Amino acid sequence: QVQLVESGGGLVQAGGSLKLSCTASGRTFNSYNMGWFRQAPGEEREFVAAISLTGSSTYYADSVKGRFTISRDNAKSTVNLQMNSLKVEDTAVYYCTAAANFRSILSGHGDYWGQGTQVTVSS
Repeated sequence: QVQLVESGGGLVQAGGSLKLSCTASGRTFNSYNMGWFRQAPGEEREFVAAISLTGSSTYYADSVKGRFTISRDNAKSTVNLQMNSLKVEDTAVYYCTAAANFRSILSGHGDYWGQGTQVTVSS
């Protein structure tokens, strides 16, 4: 089992920045590819970003490319999402996910999920 806990959400004005973190406990963190998804009210959950086991590969949704950066620190069992130039449409609950298979992250079929952290961007 892997437990994932997100932190760092909050309220920010459009154009601002936030850094989300997800800390994992349980099984060996570096055995899992990691990713971030988000879900806005009334919308389906959507992919945001993913990172491979060692961090050598990253993948982003077109809507966040160039603004968001995913990174991981395997020594601290943490994956981060640096969000810059935030837009009102980035408002959502952000979820961290872990999967042994990278494609499972991309398809939204992660093995483990966190409880989510709210990000609200005001105009």
